[in-house]
Amino acid sequence: MTSPAAQDAPSDLQEHLARLTARGLVTRIDRPINKDTELHPLARWQFQGGLRDEERRAFLFTNVVCAGGESYDIPVLVGGLAASPEIYATGLGVPVEDIGRVWVKAMTEPIAPVLVETAPCQEVVMTGADIQKCGLASLPVPISTPGFDSAPYLTATLCVTKDPDNNIQNMGTYRAALKANDRLGVRMASRLSGAGGYLHWEKYKKLKQPMPCAIVVGCAPAVLFTGPQKLPIDVDEMAVAGGLMGKPVRTVRCKTVDLIVPADAEIVIEGLIDTDLLEPEGPFGESHGHVALEDFNMSMRVTAITRKKKPVFVSIISQVTPSESSVMKRVAYEPMFLEHLRQALGIRGVKRVVMHEPLSNLRKIIFVQFERGTPRTEIWRGMQGAATLQAQCGKLIIAVSEDIAPENADAVFWSLAYRSNFMEDILMVPYRSSGHGPKSGRAAMEGTLMIDATLKSDMPPLALPAEEYMTKAKGIWEELGLPRIVPQSPWHGYQLGDWEEEYTTFADAAVVGDWRKSGENTFARRHGNLKPETPVRKVTPKKP
Repeated sequence: MTSPAAQDAPSDLQEHLARLTARGLVTRIDRPINKDTELHPLARWQFQGGLRDEERRAFLFTNVVCAGGESYDIPVLVGGLAASPEIYATGLGVPVEDIGRVWVKAMTEPIAPVLVETAPCQEVVMTGADIQKCGLASLPVPISTPGFDSAPYLTATLCVTKDPDNNIQNMGTYRAALKANDRLGVRMASRLSGAGGYLHWEKYKKLKQPMPCAIVVGCAPAVLFTGPQKLPIDVDEMAVAGGLMGKPVRTVRCKTVDLIVPADAEIVIEGLIDTDLLEPEGPFGESHGHVALEDFNMSMRVTAITRKKKPVFVSIISQVTPSESSVMKRVAYEPMFLEHLRQALGIRGVKRVVMHEPLSNLRKIIFVQFERGTPRTEIWRGMQGAATLQAQCGKLIIAVSEDIAPENADAVFWSLAYRSNFMEDILMVPYRSSGHGPKSGRAAMEGTLMIDATLKSDMPPLALPAEEYMTKAKGIWEELGLPRIVPQSPWHGYQLGDWEEEYTTFADAAVVGDWRKSGENTFARRHGNLKPETPVRKVTPKKP
């Protein structure tokens, strides 16, 4: 297993794309594709079409057109950041199993960025009248949810702002709607944990000054991955990104605002965010899986667009989960939650933390898997720890035993049905924020529900053929050329503690045709160790 210290993260998006291509993880689309009606729906099918993680690919669109018929000389990459855990891990330069350890190491051992004078992201600079003439319209920005979105949106963003008091920068992933060639509507709203960009905006508002902002579109994945994470306020996230890369991030000063951005970025949009008035923004298909309706959000006046001579535009598949944005969160969140339970809280017996992805978008439902025999006090501590680590995560916490695959909702329902007593194994804790979700008809507060669905006593085996017989049958299935099957856990029977060795003898005899021996055994036990051929004395019942 590769150590996090041996990581070799790509330095920019195009190096990352080259590595993905070499690994066969890129689907290249050269035919004309309409960015407003076809691009995202096509890439979306690999999530809505039931493909497994390992079957998903990055999509590179090289012939992008828009609804008006115009074509673009900038290719668009979708799914190239996190369509699968393998794609995400490629962006960090580590195996999938090291993602969590790399994140923990980056937060404890950040690497400060270095400042350079000239940068690839400023090979082409557009300002002034050129911005008003073509500006944002020159970029192939897709419509994410055709039929519902009000405009093309920047989604794979790294929005850089700075605290005016201490000059510490923050990098967040916020959507940005195209409003005009020189104007964006930015959804840098308040978050439960206090989004850095929003807190900066409040400070500039008190100063009665517009807030400088730089929106980076396309950079080294390790840098962009810091955006969706909820890191502590006033942490230098560029240094955390350096920790993720295993080397300093090269940075450069913006041309028109006082901010530092990744020097090897593809495109940087510089501007000033108004602090006097908000502007209606939306509708837009949000990551919680519903369309966010029109709301008042921030308005950004673009002062410069800088880019490489031949950039690649990157967009994220979000909206209903599973999606690229949910994979991006899941592969980092799950090991971070596990690390918190094991190390920070010292909880014994916890094996995995799994966040439910399909439709529910990770944050709401968390499964905590425990070793068999873990004390119930530790199980409840584990659930409470998972429910309180982040304000937006953990509306429903379910504890399961190690034989239950939390990714399989049917297995979880089975565990709830037979391993939990709803008179004893449920706790509802009130007064948590309703968190990230549609605003329509939702209360500001709700509760947390915790359920202990672990195995609390021995039970008979699961009634499926034993593993060796299912494995052999699978080989025959494939030999016959029957439709491709994907084993769903549990796919074979196994013991759960309530089982006598004698029963194994019966089962072994049955599969070799010696079932009569079992009959002799049960006959003997019924008739006081007599054999079936021994005459049994008949007893005539007495008359009353």
